[in-house]
Amino acid sequence: MFIVTGGAGFIGSAVVWQLNRQGIDDILVVDRLGETEKWRNLVPLRYRDYLRKDRFLAQVVEDRVPFAVDGVIHMGACSDTTERDGDYLMENNFHYSCRVAEWAVANGIPMIYASSAATYGDGSLGFSDDDALSPRLRPLNFYGYSKQLFDLWVLRKGWEKKLAGLRFFNVFGPNEYHKGDMRSVVLKSFEQIQDGGRVRLFRSYRPPYGDGDQMRDFVYVKDAVDVIWWLVEHPEVRGIFNVGTGQARTWNDLVRAVFKAAGKEPAVDYVEMPESLRGQYQYFTEAPMEKLARAGYPLAFRSLEEAVADYVTGYLMTENPHLK
Repeated sequence: MFIVTGGAGFIGSAVVWQLNRQGIDDILVVDRLGETEKWRNLVPLRYRDYLRKDRFLAQVVEDRVPFAVDGVIHMGACSDTTERDGDYLMENNFHYSCRVAEWAVANGIPMIYASSAATYGDGSLGFSDDDALSPRLRPLNFYGYSKQLFDLWVLRKGWEKKLAGLRFFNVFGPNEYHKGDMRSVVLKSFEQIQDGGRVRLFRSYRPPYGDGDQMRDFVYVKDAVDVIWWLVEHPEVRGIFNVGTGQARTWNDLVRAVFKAAGKEPAVDYVEMPESLRGQYQYFTEAPMEKLARAGYPLAFRSLEEAVADYVTGYLMTENPHLK
């Protein structure tokens, strides 16, 4: 059985979808559904059972998981970069991950976990996934710090030889619909186009970046879970790796791709960024992908335009926009 934590969430449900595509449905989904709409991500998917995350943690801590486990794909975390409750992030993102990793390593179970490009902070030290850089990174928000803490904990224990960690850059695609303000700009732009035909982007406050010319490494969720499946198939490959396309693109590029996929002419308004975000805003991210390439991954990622077209026409413009 495979265990997917955060399995009802964005990337987690895409992992379940990918496992289903490989003919695997002996899956335990671990999550906390609460009153969210993310249960809808599970409806088209095949899995053996669901377990609330606190009950799974109790089984892990007491080492009484009642079945044989082929692998743990740990995507569960609070991914809200504006979350301000530090104690919650420490428990939910850091300590929870530590307990799951301790159990997996003690039982010889392969584990893949989600880190984040938010660990890189403002990018002033670059975006290299060389382990030697990790202690020097200074994240801009507590979410990024909680992810950095776990990476550093893994490195201190020497478990980068036992676990695979993935620093996801700007992931977008189907099944992100429940994420509220953390939904991708692709989805928000499509909704704005449908509502009024115009898209709003933040102004730039840092030369030489023009309005909408701030840059991100946008990676399609289908490509992200392709990396995860490759790591499932190659348990000998362990370490902490970037997951992006390796090519930064502007917000303007992204929005133009959404307009094109929707069959509309671009119309963009540049708006003021909230003061609370200006000190935490990344103006450039780009994932060096050499480390994953050296490990043997073929680096076959869709272009931004291809990925946006697939998302918009294959999901957002359909009656059922979920992965199935």
